[in-house]
Amino acid sequence: MTNELRVRVARRVEEADGVCSFELVPEDSGALPAFTAGAHIDVHVAPGLIRQYSLSNDPSERHRYRIAVLREPSSRGGSAAMHDSVQADDLLRVSAPRNHFALVDAPRSLLLAGGIGVTPILAMARVLHAQGRSFEMHYCGRSAGRMAFLEELASADFAGSVVLHADDVPEQRFDAGRVLADPAGDKHLYVCGPNGFMDHVLDSARRLGWAEAQLHREYFAGAATALATDGSFEVRVASTGLSCQVPAGKTVIEVLAAHGVEVPSSCEAGVCGTCLTRVLEGSPDHRDSFLTEAERAANDQFTPCCSRALSPLLVLDL
Repeated sequence: MTNELRVRVARRVEEADGVCSFELVPEDSGALPAFTAGAHIDVHVAPGLIRQYSLSNDPSERHRYRIAVLREPSSRGGSAAMHDSVQADDLLRVSAPRNHFALVDAPRSLLLAGGIGVTPILAMARVLHAQGRSFEMHYCGRSAGRMAFLEELASADFAGSVVLHADDVPEQRFDAGRVLADPAGDKHLYVCGPNGFMDHVLDSARRLGWAEAQLHREYFAGAATALATDGSFEVRVASTGLSCQVPAGKTVIEVLAAHGVEVPSSCEAGVCGTCLTRVLEGSPDHRDSFLTEAERAANDQFTPCCSRALSPLLVLDL
């Protein structure tokens, strides 16, 4: 990882059923790089295993990063390793913070968190409150027992701006139509959580008249899947003229690596944006969860970890 840091796990806390938080502090006595609300770090969980986790603590803090990890039943190894192997006083390698989910300067904000998606949303709420900006936060979960940081939210100075929605309490269930009923142009919506929850929120918002520019989201898992009908296509490296054929079942990153061209990557699912590459010629077949619809329509960049091509050739700015 570039801009790699070494941190120590100062505390590990069971925050809710299946959710564990990790407080990370510098290995030495120095300060950590600053971050902004919505940022995440890459965590080197095990050799060859890197995962992204959002920072949930106050961005004014330079002495620690706090992440929270949900144990996923279908884990590809990341969440299971964090829960089973990482303990207090362990040393970890992490990246400097990056932010693809930043707050914009808007008079009003609507923050929607589903499950573990509360991590970046919590940091946003802290910043908006500190800045005296108007916001409303809605936190949705299957049950209170599976929702992290409830005590912290209840005691926060902005507790009056937080609404909890537990699926197992009928009167608390989340009603997207009601919460999203006001698509006023001076309001921006931020949503993070499981893909199904986010798709429901975003689809509902669009149907109710929210403009695309008002919608901000961050996915934790990729939805892209390879299709049985995938064909092959050619990629060309603009700087060297190297041309490679990408067959069905292989990613652009895999094929380029086999020819000695390394593209930085992390999630391998089109979520984090680490591998984002400029496209100089051709039409990408976007299968990521990172780019906005407007960015996809521009056809000048794509995520080679999962996306493919609609045209016979893609010329890449590498």
